[in-house]
Amino acid sequence: MSARLSASFPSRWPRLWLLSLLLLGAAPGPRRGAAFYLPGLAPVNFCDVEKKSDECKFKFNKEETCTLVCTKTYHTEKAEDKQKLEFLKKSMLLNYQHHWIVDNMPVTWCYDVEDGQRYCNPGFPIGCYITDKGHAKDACVINSEFHERDTFYIFNHVDIKIHYHVVETGSMGARLVAAKLEPKSFKHTHIDKPDCSGPPMDISNKASGEIKIAYTYSVSFEEDKKIRWASRWDYILESMPHTHIQWFSIMNSLVIVLFLSGMVAMIMLRTLHKDIARYNQMDSTEDAQEEFGWKLVHGDIFRPPRKGMLLSVFLGSGTQILIMTFVTLFFACLGFLSPANRGALMTCAVVLWVLLGTPAGYVAARFYKSFGGEKWKTNVLLTSFLCPGIVFADFFIMNLILWGEGSSAAIPFGTLVAILALWFCISVPLTFIGAYFGFKKNAIEHPVRTNQIPRQIPEQSFYTKPLPGIVMGGILPFGCIFIQLFFILNSIWSHQMYYMFGFLFLVFIILVITCSEATILLCYFHLCAEDYHWQWRSFLTSGFTAVYFLIYAIHYFFSKLQITGTASTILYFGYTMIMVLIFFLFTGTIGFFACFWFVTKIYSVVKVD
Repeated sequence: MSARLSASFPSRWPRLWLLSLLLLGAAPGPRRGAAFYLPGLAPVNFCDVEKKSDECKFKFNKEETCTLVCTKTYHTEKAEDKQKLEFLKKSMLLNYQHHWIVDNMPVTWCYDVEDGQRYCNPGFPIGCYITDKGHAKDACVINSEFHERDTFYIFNHVDIKIHYHVVETGSMGARLVAAKLEPKSFKHTHIDKPDCSGPPMDISNKASGEIKIAYTYSVSFEEDKKIRWASRWDYILESMPHTHIQWFSIMNSLVIVLFLSGMVAMIMLRTLHKDIARYNQMDSTEDAQEEFGWKLVHGDIFRPPRKGMLLSVFLGSGTQILIMTFVTLFFACLGFLSPANRGALMTCAVVLWVLLGTPAGYVAARFYKSFGGEKWKTNVLLTSFLCPGIVFADFFIMNLILWGEGSSAAIPFGTLVAILALWFCISVPLTFIGAYFGFKKNAIEHPVRTNQIPRQIPEQSFYTKPLPGIVMGGILPFGCIFIQLFFILNSIWSHQMYYMFGFLFLVFIILVITCSEATILLCYFHLCAEDYHWQWRSFLTSGFTAVYFLIYAIHYFFSKLQITGTASTILYFGYTMIMVLIFFLFTGTIGFFACFWFVTKIYSVVKVD
């Protein structure tokens, strides 16, 4: 068996990234301890990783007992050491978490909870705190020896247990099926030769002088023939009681969809049918009355919108994102992008986005030509560079901040160059190819002719004005996704695992239906009010869901996260703005295409002189 244990980010208060305390390897070869890094400050080395590298590795089926990793000494009289010690205390006070990975599986801390259930947490705390009133916070409740008031207890020892099963066929030897640990705290009497006994390692708030903390670990191996390789994640996923919440979210979304579907069906089957029959009957009679309702604007309904260039570019980019999202979630549902393949979801999305430049260029060119545009070079260049350029610029600025803060989350310069190469060498040429075929085809034929003189739009009531309609249009689609959005934000910012891609794919389908129906419904009301400017309104009606997304992200920031510091706040909102822009293009494109289909359909069945 060959595996590598690595660490990732803390689950709370991500102002200062904790890279790890230890990096332990289960395969022969050099392994290193890691360090805590303080962005903007010097690294706080818990282990002298170069000198202690031989003590930080272990081999398969070779058990270790109370092995010393390193010793860290703090002198409270020294300003630098005092600052590092205060940071360590604050991280325990705010419940910073270690997150270790071995063989692509999280190392879990399993403990009993109420009702006889067992919960497996994919992380364990650095330590805990007893308040000055004697109240145990967070993990301090697990040990009755943690009782000193106004005192921190640090988990400086871990008992690691590796579960594996032997592969009888092939040359694999053995496979890891579970990795569990139990954090403990010991004030080692003999630091050079620790025996992992004695009272817990406490750090009083009033402590002064020299403080020594020795970090140790034990590792054991256990063969488990019951757990199959394909089921090795089950014990982690079963301890996440989110399924009932997900079903509630689905049922909530389905109720909204049924309500909207009923409204749209009523309009389509009753109101529209009566309108079309009445309009056609009036045309067949000699005493035709004056036209009224949505038929009045038939000569202006396909009039090119203002800023048609920008709208066509947004539609091209939105189509690219829509197809990318659908294919990525479809593959995730089939199990190709499971949590066991770390980074597979993002890799798949980026590759698909690069390869989908052709439909983006084609859609942008087709609609721009139908809008009467002639600056095809500008159109294809904007399609290739506008939206991707905004996302990359935002991402690059965030990466500069991470570089400046000394975080391991920063993307290496070589990776950025590779992303740029994919963009310029693959995505841009494919966009030009799609635009070439889009401009080569004839413009989209509309069922009715457009008058030369635009019709004057009558004064609108409050509910049929553009802004109220757009604001109302985003409420129902957001209502379908806000519960799912909570789990997605947790997986990004609170280091929770997201694995329910089946639910997410179903919510995606519901979101598409809801955006389409809400936009069609409002579009019909506006056409009946003789307002024929539907192109931008349909895009912004469903696209306004992204504004509610942003408001929810701001609420999540202040209510669920404890982020302090300018850099971390900029990072959160910088990455959030990328997600909001992508979501805006995605939902706006859905609304436009739905409304375009609806308008084309109703004006193709009514008789117009």
